Amino acid sequence: MNTSRQMAQRFVVCVDNTGYPASLEQHKIYRVIPDAQAEADGDIRVVDESEEDYLYSRERFVPIRVPVAVRESLAHAH
Repeated sequence: MNTSRQMAQRFVVCVDNTGYPASLEQHKIYRVIPDAQAEADGDIRVVDESEEDYLYSRERFVPIRVPVAVRESLAHAH
């Protein structure tokens, strides 16, 4: 069952973890938390390795579309 929340989830891949090797893994998929103000400032809010959401420069990430099965798996990952 797809809820509108699941459909609205966005994911990105980290392409640059310079300066944040403990917080971000290069080439890893991260879940985006909507934050219009951050995005207006050129940032993106992601749930990082601390399992908390933090702001990072949008340039560190590339947006991706993931299949439903992957999206569901990521939603349950900790």
